[in-house]
Amino acid sequence: MSRMTLEFELDNPEFPEKLAKKAMKSGGYPYKDKLKRSTYEEELEALQVELVKAQEWVKETGERVVCLFEGRDAAGKGGCIKVLTQYTNPRNVRSVALSKPSDVERGQWYFQRYAQQLPTRGEIVLFDRSWYNRAGVEPVMGFSTPEQTEKFLVDAPRFEKMVRDSGTRLFKFWLNIGREMQWKRFHDRRHSPLKHWKLSPIDLEALDKWDAYTEARNRMLKETHQPHSPWIVIRSNDKRRARINMMRYLLNELPYPKKDQSLLEHIDPEILGFGYDFLKHEE
Repeated sequence: MSRMTLEFELDNPEFPEKLAKKAMKSGGYPYKDKLKRSTYEEELEALQVELVKAQEWVKETGERVVCLFEGRDAAGKGGCIKVLTQYTNPRNVRSVALSKPSDVERGQWYFQRYAQQLPTRGEIVLFDRSWYNRAGVEPVMGFSTPEQTEKFLVDAPRFEKMVRDSGTRLFKFWLNIGREMQWKRFHDRRHSPLKHWKLSPIDLEALDKWDAYTEARNRMLKETHQPHSPWIVIRSNDKRRARINMMRYLLNELPYPKKDQSLLEHIDPEILGFGYDFLKHEE
């Protein structure tokens, strides 16, 4: 489908029925229906109670935790961050969503403005997009040179090893959605009086660049999935399952006291996996 056709369909108040039927199963998603809302809300609340315990442990022990949330536009990054911050203290858990770099920042070491946002003692920092802009949107949209991207793919694991060696716990989440699901979410945003601002000009420019983004994603996952900083890949066509499994994984990895392990045991292997290998059979 051409970009012109896609934009025409985007303006249509009714989402195309033929795409609606494909949206949930797009990208090889293993479920045909969303997790029931009642089940989701019950499990989410229990996990958020655990997260409050983890937050208190981070504060008391002086731990430092960083979570990166990456993915295509409309993959659900903001929603994942929202459930992590909903009942936590903003003095101890903060989100970072940097705008495009200033002239001064463009003259700095690439990682410098991100390093300035890393947590201090007793803090959890959540990045809504991160230094991985240089492996995805920047090369695809022509905002960086091939040489800059190649250098980044070498430097990122080194930078992350320094972060981990400093005692900071680092989690990298890639939220993966299918093409028709992304298109459905774009359509929903366009026609929502509360969310239309989320559909940016960059989103529209990227409509016909799906394959280029896929190639960039695959290269990024292959080159920067390292033992000290693995990519946790989450299939996110259903935001509810994505958030529940993300939280279970994160809480499992944090050794806070009085943990209710029974709430964290059932990570769905169809939803959460690691690195490019988890997406090899993506349709």
